[in-house]
Amino acid sequence: MPGGRLTQQERQQIALGLADSLPYAEIARRLDRPTSTITREVMRNGGPTAYRADLAHRATERRAHRRRPAPSRGPESAPQPHGRDAEAVAEYEETFTTVLMASGLTKMTARVLTCLFTTDAGSLTASQLAQRLQVSPASISKAIAFLESQSLVRRERDERRRDRYVVDDELFYQATIASARANDQLVETARQGVAVLGPRTPAAIRLENIARFLDFISESITRAAEQAREVLHTRPEATSNDTAPSGPDHG
Repeated sequence: MPGGRLTQQERQQIALGLADSLPYAEIARRLDRPTSTITREVMRNGGPTAYRADLAHRATERRAHRRRPAPSRGPESAPQPHGRDAEAVAEYEETFTTVLMASGLTKMTARVLTCLFTTDAGSLTASQLAQRLQVSPASISKAIAFLESQSLVRRERDERRRDRYVVDDELFYQATIASARANDQLVETARQGVAVLGPRTPAAIRLENIARFLDFISESITRAAEQAREVLHTRPEATSNDTAPSGPDHG
């Protein structure tokens, strides 16, 4: 990271930039830092609305104090395919994980999902995930169970009859549709309340408006997902310099 760790003064500048509603890229430019550094700093310390420079600085000092030396050979030091910069990949994975955590995922589920998304094959076994993330198989199993329940990963059997966990083009579509359908139950329940509380009462009107709003959102999301579905299958145009794929998509 250019310039090493963020200083307390830089964190104060970040807080001022957030207060002025500046985008992360602009704050990063003013501090001569990578945008990913600012994104990670803010998201791991309360997000843009709750970030406080003093608390962030103390939290970083505590993490640095208890952090153990990294092993000499870990996932970040492993050789990278396609000539990728291992340090840049590791920094990006941390940023992606932090953003996923801000969306509501736990740290482990976010790490697992990031690992799958940034793997060229788009699939890994439980043992491969445990090895890459240096965690126990039980941690992987718990994270995968949640991700499967949210339609964010799916399970396949490979030729050696091992379970492989897959992220592919259709999963984002399926997860979006599942999210829209989850609203349908809220709509139905809200409208049940209208009958119970009595039509035209303030509470019933409130619930009916909520139901109408969620119904409209659900229909809009479903329609947009159907219209945009083909985007998930878009491939770059082939060029004369293209070579054969380095391996199967999964399995």
